Amino acid sequence: MRDDQDDSNDDDFTLGDGDADTEATVTCPYCGEPVEITLDPSGGDAQEYFEDCEICCNPWSVTVHYDVEGKADVEVSALDE
Repeated sequence: MRDDQDDSNDDDFTLGDGDADTEATVTCPYCGEPVEITLDPSGGDAQEYFEDCEICCNPWSVTVHYDVEGKADVEVSALDE
């Protein structure tokens, strides 16, 4: 790889005016508690990953979609669904 190349998704995804969402409050599908999670806009406009609830420790599937202004649509679902 050349020194001037970058493997990030910066060319594919613009963060609007630089104020992309970096946090979201979701409801745990297991315990029903609201949980604030941290988002990483540098991961691209469509993301899917796994995260454990900080209240009950059960695993979630997290899906994040950013629009062109950097607003995140976040969904969590039980991993065993």
